Amino acid sequence: MRAFFLSAFFWLSMAPLLVSAETVQNPQSKHVTIAGDPWPPYLDDRRADNGIAVQLAREALEEEGYQVEMVFVPWARALEGTRTGMFDMIVDAWWDSDRSRDFMFSRPYLDSSIKFIKRKDDPFIFLGLSSLAGKNIALIRGYAYNSDFLASNNYNTFEVRAFSQGIRMLLEGRIDLMPENETVARYQLSQQDKATLQQLEFAEKPLSRNLIYAISGYQNPRHTELIDAFNRGLMKLVSSGRYQRLLAENGLRGIFDNIFTPPQ
Repeated sequence: MRAFFLSAFFWLSMAPLLVSAETVQNPQSKHVTIAGDPWPPYLDDRRADNGIAVQLAREALEEEGYQVEMVFVPWARALEGTRTGMFDMIVDAWWDSDRSRDFMFSRPYLDSSIKFIKRKDDPFIFLGLSSLAGKNIALIRGYAYNSDFLASNNYNTFEVRAFSQGIRMLLEGRIDLMPENETVARYQLSQQDKATLQQLEFAEKPLSRNLIYAISGYQNPRHTELIDAFNRGLMKLVSSGRYQRLLAENGLRGIFDNIFTPPQ
């Protein structure tokens, strides 16, 4: 009898570990954990839908039968946790060669290109770095900008602490241009004074084109399954028109038209 109870105690104590191991090893598991830190409007912990990137990813994966959980954590933790398989996916990643060694990438599905913001009455057209000669440009402290752009010395830089400070200087005529992610800039301006957005416009040609991908770590045994499912579900959203409607609902119509050619 004592042996029986000891055996029963052993298996009961091991049960959570066995369930956990089965969940990790079972390729049919339909639960997906997405990790990331707030980056409105892509990831937004203040919105019920968690932002447009999460909204699209959730619907794409649900098309393939998955249940999605969003976890907001600091970016470094999200990246490392997804690399090791603690989390299943990140859905707002930029591609770079170093990162591609640790992660499988989906097809790109959102655009986070950097463009110059200017006043509407300014006829400036961005034609490359040479066209910036003599311009006064605000740069936000701590931001990562295109290395070729930073290496150029034909324009004057003014460091600002925040996006709002640069916009104020632009409207006052103290600077000529400010580079920023177009989607993020439009979102921030819409959350402030919408009349301000009417006084500004974006240079047509981007300073740098940064596309957004979903990624899953190669150490995750389901990385291929998840990325393939994401891609399939995403194309179902495009084919149905749901992708385009979600962008329009978020005020993003026309920004990403060049990523996909919707079926005729």
